[in-house]
Amino acid sequence: MFTSFPIPENANEARRIQEQLRGKVTLSDDFGAIETIAGVDVGYDPKNNLSRASIALLNATTLVPIRTVSLATPTPFPYIPGLLSFREIPAILAALEQLGMLPDLLMVDGHGIAHPRRLGVAAHLGVLTGLPAIGVAKSRLCGRYDEPGLKKGDRSALTDKDEKIGTVLRSRDRVKPLFISPGHRIGHASALDVAWRCLTRYRLPEPTRLADKASKFN
Repeated sequence: MFTSFPIPENANEARRIQEQLRGKVTLSDDFGAIETIAGVDVGYDPKNNLSRASIALLNATTLVPIRTVSLATPTPFPYIPGLLSFREIPAILAALEQLGMLPDLLMVDGHGIAHPRRLGVAAHLGVLTGLPAIGVAKSRLCGRYDEPGLKKGDRSALTDKDEKIGTVLRSRDRVKPLFISPGHRIGHASALDVAWRCLTRYRLPEPTRLADKASKFN
C-alpha cells in the first residue's frame, strides 16, 4: 500500500529530509466526506527497543470504533526532539498495511506543522500516505501562545515568527490544553473543527485516546 521508509543515517540527514518534504505539505482543504477517522499513536518499550503503533479506526459521525490494529516493530532511530517521525513512521506504516483499508483522515498523536521545520509526524505521515492528516499534541514543541481560558472550547493561536502554526484548545474545563495543527490536505479551521467534533468527556479526542490506550506496553 505504501512505499518503504528509508531511515536516515544521522540527525543532520533527517533534518535535510524534513526540509525537502515540507514543501509538499498542503494546508488547504482537499478532501471529500469524512466517514472514517484513524487515530494514530506510538508507544515504546525501551528495554527491548520496540515501538508499538496503534491505529484506532472510528466512524467519524458516531465515534464508534470499527477496528483497532496494533503492531510492534524494532525502533529504528534514536530519540531526538523534532525527529520523532523517524522513530514512529515505520511502525505506523506497517500498522496501516495491517488495517487493510484507508481512512478518510488521519488524526495523529503528535504535531502537524507546529514543528520547527513545519514537518511534525502528522505532516510527514500525511505527505507519505497522501491522506488528509491533523496533529493533536499534548504539549508544545515550538511557537508562542497566550494561555486560553479555563472553559472547554477556549482557544488561542499558536504562532512562530508571525506565522500561525496551530491552535491551543482547552478540551475540558480546567485541564491542560491540546495543540491542534494541520498536517496535510487540511487547513487550520477544518483541523480544529474535526478535533472538536471528536471530543467526548475526555481530554483527548476519541480517535487518539483509543490509539493511545492501545499503544501502551503492559
